[in-house]
Amino acid sequence: MQAIMEPIFDVAYLVSVITIGIKMICRSGGKSRQYTLFGWMAVILGAGDSFHLVPRIIALCTTGFGDYVVPLGIGKWVTSVTMTIFYVLIYYVWRERYNITGHKNLTVSVYLLAGIRIALCMMPQNRWTVANPPLPWGIYRNIPFALLGLLIIVLYFRSAKAQNDRAFRWMWFTIVLSFGCYLPVVLFAETIPVINKISCSRLRRFLPWYLPPFLFWFRIHKVTLISVVINSSLGRTIMASTLSF
Repeated sequence: MQAIMEPIFDVAYLVSVITIGIKMICRSGGKSRQYTLFGWMAVILGAGDSFHLVPRIIALCTTGFGDYVVPLGIGKWVTSVTMTIFYVLIYYVWRERYNITGHKNLTVSVYLLAGIRIALCMMPQNRWTVANPPLPWGIYRNIPFALLGLLIIVLYFRSAKAQNDRAFRWMWFTIVLSFGCYLPVVLFAETIPVINKISCSRLRRFLPWYLPPFLFWFRIHKVTLISVVINSSLGRTIMASTLSF
């Protein structure tokens, strides 16, 4: 069943998120930097995930994961980098939405955490291309990533509350859920396989960007949602929409 359903969901997800992102970038027409940023976030999300999902799809449809350890590991490495870039863009969405100027130290902190995270991901000690990479390095590279996420959570929580921003009022919580799904997999997936099967870590890529932007579009630009398919161990979260602004 997994060999049938997961590839279907993965392909649908990749096509959907990249298409939506391109559509947002084109339709924003440079008039809304927020839309442009969200569009690039979606494209980067889909492009980065494709490095991991395409080998996964091929493995499921052929001889299994054991024969695709190297491409799957490289895919995880690429996804780790693109997810870091994704959160940097979320920071700039915060600056645009709440008209934030200055705060150079804050921007430096974001880039510093992102830079450290990417640098740690590049270290050969991660052993991305082996079947059982070392757990300590999985923890090391995620410490600055978790701190970056915590910083973003605090920024959105404080700003949405201060400005009574109903469209983005749950942005901080979606990021909390994202890391709540992600960290258990990093720490326990190898020792407790059922956690990896649940695949809740995959939700971390979608929760921070899907819910608040779609609420924002619906309120401000009358976006029509077509469907929401929730990811489980058989697939991924998929959202499709038509933009009517």
